[in-house]
Order: sequence, then structure tokens, then C-alpha cells
Amino acid sequence: MGSSGSALKVCTDHRGGINWLSLSPDGQHLLTGSEDGTARLWSTSDSQCHGHFQGHESYITFCHLENEVAFTCSADHTIRKWDVMTGQCLAIYRGHTSIVNRILVAKDYLFSGSYDRTARCWSVEKEKQIQEFRGHRNCVLTLAHYSSRDVLDESEEEQEKLNRDFLVTGSTDCTVKVWWVSSGRCYQTLLGHTGAVLCLILDAPNRELFSGSTDYTIRTWNIVTGEQLKVFKEHQGSVICLELVNRYLYSGSADKTVKCWLADTGEQVQTYKTHKHSVSTLKYHAGILFTGSGDACARAFNSKTGVLQRIFRGHKFIINCIQIHNELLYTASHDGTLRIWDVQGICNLSRLFNNRVGCTVQEENGELEAVELK
Repeated sequence: MGSSGSALKVCTDHRGGINWLSLSPDGQHLLTGSEDGTARLWSTSDSQCHGHFQGHESYITFCHLENEVAFTCSADHTIRKWDVMTGQCLAIYRGHTSIVNRILVAKDYLFSGSYDRTARCWSVEKEKQIQEFRGHRNCVLTLAHYSSRDVLDESEEEQEKLNRDFLVTGSTDCTVKVWWVSSGRCYQTLLGHTGAVLCLILDAPNRELFSGSTDYTIRTWNIVTGEQLKVFKEHQGSVICLELVNRYLYSGSADKTVKCWLADTGEQVQTYKTHKHSVSTLKYHAGILFTGSGDACARAFNSKTGVLQRIFRGHKFIINCIQIHNELLYTASHDGTLRIWDVQGICNLSRLFNNRVGCTVQEENGELEAVELK
């Protein structure tokens, strides 16, 4: 399998590894958060850096981009809010007593999870803490949010009357907790994992929560009752990342594979191999599963057949995050670079040949071609 050739562009402005990459809802900008303690704003139209957000006193662990404001969290125990157009720091959220490793923006809420064993809720507009969620015995690693309106049908909603907000947290203490946002009280604790919970995916319309762990399993839960529904056990390493698309669940693991599962039954239907190291990030787009790995390569697989279609080589260290927009693949790495790749051809051919029974598309000698499946 050949590589895809050179990236369209390599952005080398950061002076440290890039830990996260966020795309704005309108698709006009990308935000990178780095080990160098700064965030940078990039235009998707010209791939130029249009903003440099400086102020954190330690490395940035995670970032989130809205159309007009950006949020970053850091090992300096703080979260910052930035004006996208001016680069001005609009607010500093203080309260955590250790590294803030994850943030989530939902409605007018800003949620954060920290190594201090707490999660917190902040008002985006009033720029102050409005709730603290205390109860985990170790670091809070991952977050999800839903409201009762998302999971109740009309008759139940009528009985409920009030629309309640819930925060879901995953921790290295092996538990998932669901919290009432209004009171900060724990609504339920989901027990079953025997390792740290690294990732969460919420499917609110189906009332299901999926959690991935260092115990090599994925577990699915009824988010209303807290009942554990299924355990997916085929991985041979920690489950690092999850993606849910049309009730197909994709899981990336330290065992160097991605697996595809039927969410409804738990049946494993595909395994995507050839990674030389852990799968650190994944994204589904146009029938293609894109992955980033600790082997410094990104890959594109036909999601149906599992056939490797393309390898993207050029990074020096682990790829921490990927995004896809306007048929461009963006890869952010611990080597400090953001690389941009043209995937229009592979996306178009995938759409075409996925509609033809018995065909897929793969790369041979640098050229994309249709291949009949045997």
C-alpha cells in the first residue's frame, strides 16, 4: 500500500506538540492547542494562521472552538475564553486545583474535568462557576452532556414537566457517574469497568451511553435506568477512542486496531488493521474511516470492507487529533505540526464505488483505482 504523497501544507508555527484540534460549527476556522502553552486559529479557506492566543502558564490540554469565541484548558489549572476575531482573552475560569484535561460546551454551560477529581460547571455568559461535581476517587478524564428532553418521549416529558440537564463523567476510578447539573448531586454511578474510563459516546435518542476503558472493553448503558446492557470484549488493549455513526460503533485501541460493532446487538462486523502502534483518534466521513496512530501515520479505510485505501505519512510523532472539512484531512501531531491533506479524490471514488456491489477503491502506485472484491 503506497502513501498519499506529500501533504498540501505543513503548518509549523507551534513550538510544542499539538494536543487537540477543534473545528468551528460554521467550518471557517480550526483551533489548535499546544504544549507550547498557546492556541492558534487557522482559516480553512487559506490554511493560514489568523490568531495566536497567549496567556496560559503551562501547556494546553484541550480546546473547543465556537464561531465567535474559543475555549482552552491547561495544566495551569485554568480555562480561558478568547475572542476569535481579536485574540483577546475574555475570561479566566479559576477553581480547579490540578490539571484541567477536558472541557465541553453545551447550551450556556461550560463543563470541565480535572485531575483534582472534580468536574465543574461554569456559566459561559456570566463567566463564573455555578456548580461543582465531587465524588470521583480519581481523575475525571472524559465528559458528556444531555437533557431529559433528549431521552424522554412526549408522554414521559409531560409527566416530567421540567427539562433537567445531566453531566456524564468518566474517571480513572473505573466508574461513570451521571450528575444533576442543577444541584451537583450524583444521579447514578455506573459500575462494571475494571480500568480507567477513557472515552464516552452518548446516543441520547436511543437512551444509550457507550464507554471505553483500559480494561479492554466497551460497555453500553441505559442512560435513564443505569442498567448495563452489553459488554464488547474483542479488543486486546485499552479502548482509546469511540465514534458512533448510524448505529455502527467504531472503537480505536492500544491493540493497534479499530473495530466496528453493531450497536444494537454488540456483534463485531469489521476489524481495521495495519497500524504499527495504538490508534489514538478516528473520524468517519463519506464511507471512509480515517484514523490517527502512535506510529505517526494517518490512514483511510473503506468502512464497509475494511480495506486500507491510503496511508498519510510525514508526521514524526503520534497523531493526537484529526478533522475533516471540505474534503481536506487535517492531522495534528505531537511533533508540533498541523498537516493538511487532499482527500477529495478518495472521498468521491468511495461514494461512487460503495454504491456498486463487489467493488471498493484503493491506492496502487500512487493512483486511486476501483478494485473488484473477491
